[in-house]
Parts: sequence; structure tokens; C-alpha cells
Amino acid sequence: MLARADAHVIAELQEKIDKIAGSTTRKRGVLPFGVPEIDERLSGGGLSYGCTHEVAGGGADTVTAAVSSLFVAGIVARTKGPVFWCLNRTDLFPPALVQVGLDLNRLVFVESDNEEGILESAEEAIRYGGIGAVVAELVRLPMVASRRLQLAAEQSGTLAMIIRRWRRQSECTDYGQPTASVTRWRVSALPSEPLPVEGVGRPRWNVELMRARASEAFDLVVGACDEKGQMSAVHNDTYMSYRWNERAGNSARSCSNM
Repeated sequence: MLARADAHVIAELQEKIDKIAGSTTRKRGVLPFGVPEIDERLSGGGLSYGCTHEVAGGGADTVTAAVSSLFVAGIVARTKGPVFWCLNRTDLFPPALVQVGLDLNRLVFVESDNEEGILESAEEAIRYGGIGAVVAELVRLPMVASRRLQLAAEQSGTLAMIIRRWRRQSECTDYGQPTASVTRWRVSALPSEPLPVEGVGRPRWNVELMRARASEAFDLVVGACDEKGQMSAVHNDTYMSYRWNERAGNSARSCSNM
């Protein structure tokens, strides 16, 4: 309850600051995650429309962008209207998008052979307005370019998601550079949900809010997006208990083999 109250107070202060600064942006709606442990920590109770939000994967996903793409797809699946996905690597797997609730009939793929083309296409789609969301896969996001995207989103009210995807893991160090995005996230794959029988359970992610306006950074273990694009919170004690039991079992097996 205290976290929710603090978030509302911070949101009100941010709105007052925007008015003092002469901002002419419309009052933004929000898209809740549907996970109280996340929404209560975000100013406004979710992801703000009319803003840009950055997402990157952790570990090997900095290059493959598999988990970060599913995270974003689950978010835009819960919007209404067409979704423009701007990219220059054609390795996106449509059946996986369907599994996290994104209807392929809503998708419009915009391909370009360079970063400049992606930025131009994304900005044009964001400025057009009246669509569900715009997704752009980018390696670099200079401050000037990010500011243009943010201003376009503020004017149209469109939700803009930017997937940062690098060619090599060594390049991801620039994710710490400042941009105009309102939030910055990192999503990493974890061992799937344990089952009482042999099999693969629901995937789990570690979702980390690295930076946000009027909100504090945090990280949370969640169950991956389901067929409706909804995530679910995983209590750390349950997850850690599973990991502890797994490590204990591995140690016992190692000792028995000695």
C-alpha cells in the first residue's frame, strides 16, 4: 500500500513539473502489467502511453533478443489496433508471438536494411497515431534519435517499444548511455517452473526495471506471458526453495558417485 501511495505522489509531482516546464503533452493513459508487484512500483500503475520504453535481454539474449521480443510482444498484445514492428533481421518466429497472445493479423512488419531506415519508419508510424503500438529493433539509440521518438509518442499518444538488440555481447555496454526513453527494462531467462512430473513448465523471467521517470528501480521473477499476454508473479521464497532443493539434490548425487 505504501509503494502504491508513493507512486501516486511521485506521478502528481511529475505532472506539476511538466506543467512548470511548459509541457503541452496530453494526459497519458497507462497499460497495466496486471502484476501488482510491478504496477504498484510504476508511476501511474503501468506503462504510459505516449512514451517510449526500452527493453533489452540479458546474457545471450542481448544478441538473439528472444526473451525481450516475447516480453514486448506480450505487452503490445494487450493493446488495441494494428502493431507496427520495424526490424532489419528477419529471424522473428511468428508462432512464438501467437503463444504470448499477439494476433498476427494485427501485425505489420516494416523491414529496412539499415538503422536509419528503422528509425525513420518507427518515427513515422508513431507520429501517425491511432494504432496499438510501434516496436522498433535497434542496435544504437542516440539521444537525438530517442528524443525524436519520444516527442512523436507524446504528440500522438502511441505506445512505443524499443528492443535494443546488438550484434555482439560486447556492444551492449552502451545500454547504460542516457536516452529520452521513459523506462528501461532488462529481461533474462530463468529455469522454467518446476513440475511434479517430468516435463517443461511455464517459462520464467527475471524482469528488471533499470531506470524510470518518477519510479525506483527493481527486479522481479515472473512467469512468462501466457496466451493473453499476461505475466504472473513468482514469490522469491518459492523460487529460491526450488533452486535450493535442486542444488541439494545435485550435491547429494555428486557425493553418491564419489
